[in-house]
Amino acid sequence: MRVAFMGTPEFAVPVLSLLARSHEVAGVVTRPDAVRGRGRRLVPSPVKERALELGVPVIEHARMTPEATGVLAELAPDVICVAAFGCILPKRVLALPRLGCVNVHASLLPRWRGAAPIERAILAGDAETGVSIMAMEEGLDTGPVAWQASVPCAGRACEDVRHDISYTGGYGLLDVLEALEDNEVAWRRQDDELATYAPRIEKGELDLSPALSAEENMRHVLASSDAHVSRVAARGTLLRVRRARLSSSRAPAGALCVERDGSVILGCADGALELAEVTPAGKRPMDARSWARGLHEKSLAWERP
Repeated sequence: MRVAFMGTPEFAVPVLSLLARSHEVAGVVTRPDAVRGRGRRLVPSPVKERALELGVPVIEHARMTPEATGVLAELAPDVICVAAFGCILPKRVLALPRLGCVNVHASLLPRWRGAAPIERAILAGDAETGVSIMAMEEGLDTGPVAWQASVPCAGRACEDVRHDISYTGGYGLLDVLEALEDNEVAWRRQDDELATYAPRIEKGELDLSPALSAEENMRHVLASSDAHVSRVAARGTLLRVRRARLSSSRAPAGALCVERDGSVILGCADGALELAEVTPAGKRPMDARSWARGLHEKSLAWERP
């Protein structure tokens, strides 16, 4: 089958790789290189890097303008496959391929329609999330679903869940494409009354706070990633929290304590959190106990940045 692929972040890379094994990927549409890092360098998207490795032509567009649509039409795809491209496709794009546009969405639709389904599932304390292969239409993740699979997310870090979902979804997409080519797909309409929404994570939304419970703060850490970090402020210094665990310590809310064994404890509203790995401002990630060795005080206040 002749496929055009649309995607941008790391989540979409396994999907593209699996597609390229079984189908002719005529071209990849991804967002343009973005300025990142302290050096403010232009960095290609993970999907662009993988497409170039595969020798697949790359089309860079942030929006599906008439010009971008024209270039996509020249690829003459049988189907367009989408995984985290980053915008809703207009009708003129949806109508291009003879077999339609198929999306790999990182949730069990209709739960968590939108941009941040994995993070929202973790923040809500869902025991599991998953992946849905759906036919795209003009609404926000409203199209009929052909295939779904569950992935556990309780107590798991966002990046680990994302990795499992991307590979599971990639294999599911291959199954759906095979059925689509044979006209054997059983599409199921979503129940809009059961829909929940997953808006983008806002800057600072995952910062920890002594006003939150230990469980809520733990979910903030689990939902964090390089794109959306969890931080605390202590003694005027910002500290990114990369890994943590629930603690039985009786540290008071708002206290950052270094225990006798060197463990670093954050007192929360109804319990405590032990920091496992942190990144101090301007430094590399390190074990929290190593960071605490440089503190002159063994008890100080912490707050939301």
